[in-house]
Amino acid sequence: MFRKWQKSRNRKKLKLENYAFLFEEAPENEQVCFDCETTSLNTKKADILSIGAIKIQKHKILTSQKLELFIKPRTEIDEASIKIHHLRHCDLENGLQAEEAILKFLDFIGSRPLVGYYLEFDIAMINKYLKPLLGITLPNQQIEVSGMYYDYKQNIFNPTPIDLRFDAILKNLELPTLGKHDAFNDALMTAMMYVKLQSIKK
Repeated sequence: MFRKWQKSRNRKKLKLENYAFLFEEAPENEQVCFDCETTSLNTKKADILSIGAIKIQKHKILTSQKLELFIKPRTEIDEASIKIHHLRHCDLENGLQAEEAILKFLDFIGSRPLVGYYLEFDIAMINKYLKPLLGITLPNQQIEVSGMYYDYKQNIFNPTPIDLRFDAILKNLELPTLGKHDAFNDALMTAMMYVKLQSIKK
């Protein structure tokens, strides 16, 4: 009930009606898995450098329906972040403006539920651009893969620490690591986790 009220309140703040589709009923059995790479891990100061996303339909990853966007940064890229995603200023000189990338992302996701690994950070980064642009925050349902994995591994009769690191989850679910960590590869690997956990649950 609260989520419905929150969504209605959010809808009233929408500045451009041609993005009202974000509030429509989601297509049945469809999700979008996405990931962002950023200049740092501080959501207040960071800029998005790239967005990777891929659609899932009926527990199948649609590799032909993917999105990979690179964005021209407005601030310096944190050295620790470069070591993770290997994106430098010179790699992004021909990138999109952030607002253009966000709108392309919205067109891709529609009203579908969003799947991610520590999704809260990526949602916060998208909302940082979206709110000034359209007046709203992402209304899409959010599905956290690390939470799904925790529920799968939890044993109330024999509680043990659960390793929620990205690579540890991949290894435990017997899924391959797809090369370097970038936005699209991370989105694809997270989609693999989601589909595998859904099949186990089923």
